[in-house]
Amino acid sequence: MDSSTASTPLRLTALAHGGGCGCKLAPSVLQQLLAEQPVVGPFARLLVGTETGDDAAVWQLDDGTCVIATTDFFMPMVDDPFDFGRIAATNALSDVYAMGGKPIMALAILGTPIDKMPTEMVREILKGGSAICAEAGIPIAGGHSIDSPEPIYGLAVIGTCPASSIRRNSGAQAGDALILTKALGVGIYSATFKKGALPLDAYAELIASTTLLNSVGAELAGHAHVHAVTDVTGFGILGHALEMARGSNKQISLRACDIALFTRCAELAEQGFVTGASHRNWASYGMSVLLPDALPIWQRHILTDPQTSGGLLVSCSADRAEELLQDIVAAGYAAARIIGAVEEGKPGLRVAA
Repeated sequence: MDSSTASTPLRLTALAHGGGCGCKLAPSVLQQLLAEQPVVGPFARLLVGTETGDDAAVWQLDDGTCVIATTDFFMPMVDDPFDFGRIAATNALSDVYAMGGKPIMALAILGTPIDKMPTEMVREILKGGSAICAEAGIPIAGGHSIDSPEPIYGLAVIGTCPASSIRRNSGAQAGDALILTKALGVGIYSATFKKGALPLDAYAELIASTTLLNSVGAELAGHAHVHAVTDVTGFGILGHALEMARGSNKQISLRACDIALFTRCAELAEQGFVTGASHRNWASYGMSVLLPDALPIWQRHILTDPQTSGGLLVSCSADRAEELLQDIVAAGYAAARIIGAVEEGKPGLRVAA
């Protein structure tokens, strides 16, 4: 980053009322908005649409190749414009990886308050997004920009894969084990950062996780014993696990003690550094989640914490879970853990301490 950008006193986060995937509409609000929308179809080639709240849409071509399409954008959760661009791009690409595909190109989505932000800062946001796409081996081939009250950045991403590699959030099978590939705590760290209380080492931990591509998803899709995958973002681990349970018509149980957390996540949550989205998430789906009676409120906030560019939640055959976990860790996801199981029963979610 050039010195003029680095020395500016302007805080990107001060220009936005929220940031990252914490900006997402609450699950209950989204359900209300979509309640009277027409059902997509019938389109025989549309393999994945809006029916299960999956990560991306999938269209099958004549030769059997599947085209995966998604879009994701949000307001800044950090002040460094280059980091903001990197995080937003990593998050957008994640949807393609979660479906089992590989991205082939992206289009940029940019909104900027042109009277408040210097041109150099906007350029750094775009550079950050381009850097991540270069890492993924794809171009940003165009895009669209507007003058907006708050800074917004993200990508529309196109990917491909064979039909056999498509992994939905609705394919979990009874007896499966659940693996989460990244640690939780993004929203809590973001809330702490916005209040100026996040230590430098914790900020480095935040950036390292949120700019780590979920490219392992494309590799996981090549395993027949991987039955369902979704990425964990704005609804928190509880919200996205519940989507998997409902889509698969199964009950899911999670072990809170086995979920990896950012180093300072628990202590910051205990101190009250949580996002408004954490409260909205619980209000939206808490009636479908059974928590241990003694679970402290701060721990519940971790489980509902919105994850920007979070990890993949993978449902796989239990007898292959340990082997798969080792492969995921070896691929660079040191925080990956086996965190629960899929069971027959009424669709819902149970959490053990």
